Amino acid sequence: MSNVIKLAPSILAADYRRLGEQVREAEAAGADYIHVDVMDGHFVPNISIGSVIVQAVRGVTALPLDVHLMIEEPERHIEAFARAGADILTVHPEASPHIHRVVEMIRRVGARPGVALNPGTPLSMIEDVLADVDLVLIMSVDPGFGGQEFIEEVLPKLRRLRRLLDDAGSAVEVEIDGGITAETAPRCVAAGARVLVAGTAVFKEKGSIAENMARLRGAISDDALA
Repeated sequence: MSNVIKLAPSILAADYRRLGEQVREAEAAGADYIHVDVMDGHFVPNISIGSVIVQAVRGVTALPLDVHLMIEEPERHIEAFARAGADILTVHPEASPHIHRVVEMIRRVGARPGVALNPGTPLSMIEDVLADVDLVLIMSVDPGFGGQEFIEEVLPKLRRLRRLLDDAGSAVEVEIDGGITAETAPRCVAAGARVLVAGTAVFKEKGSIAENMARLRGAISDDALA
């Protein structure tokens, strides 16, 4: 198990008037991934961005684009997002009855497949595809809106996933998204997360993007976690 913790700023909270500039600031501040939340207004209440924005972000950063598809029938859009430049495509088993087929499709178009679980969805929904994915995303808010408060009840599920993967000797990355701040991040890392998605805490706090990223890094440093 790698102890390297990655930060994935979510552009859902960015200022879209200065999106390219803010993505470059996040990269300069040490982001590991750029997280892109795609919402369709059906699977989740909100509507957000599509493949055109992914393509635009691809043009301003060399960082891996971590694209979270909160959409129904994701299989209809996999190829478009891969062509736009997505490196990781994460889908919900709740959104497709054929999750294994979707995961295979993601791999086939050259992206890294991930699966995501809503707070109320059990691990059993994805156990049979764990050997086929590169990333598991645990949602620590109900998806659809930025700026929500962290749901503490997801931490036991996160620990169970971490044990399951470690017992299998799996290199699958464990990501968490929702209400991640300097206060909640250490608890997530202690429970087994290795990729932290943060939107509001990076783009909407009072400090600069660099200062906010540094605050998160400091909260999950070896000294802070000791």
